[in-house]
Amino acid sequence: MADTNKSDSPHIDDIQKTLEKQIAELRKEITKINKSISARGAEMLDDASEQASDFYDSAAARASRTAQQLRSQAQAVSEVARENPGTTTAVIGVIGLLGFLAGIAVGQSMNNDTSRRWY
Repeated sequence: MADTNKSDSPHIDDIQKTLEKQIAELRKEITKINKSISARGAEMLDDASEQASDFYDSAAARASRTAQQLRSQAQAVSEVARENPGTTTAVIGVIGLLGFLAGIAVGQSMNNDTSRRWY
């Protein structure tokens, strides 16, 4: 029996060495995979950063054009209001009256007590 254990020992050592070699190879492969994933992640981050920058630039340009257009329209409305102060006052008065009437209508519709009416 002692002889069979001695003969098994070299076999077990070979298996252990083979397994250690495979583990070392797997570690190398994992290191390569990690480097590849890192490189791909960096590429994706660069792409996302570039796309975000492009989006920001185009949004900023559109916002600038929109602000310029709003300024020019506000200036045109201001000039018309200066040229026609009576009409401007009448329009603002009508808008105020319509807002007041809308407020009364909303208040009445929200009032659950139907016995009290304002008319």
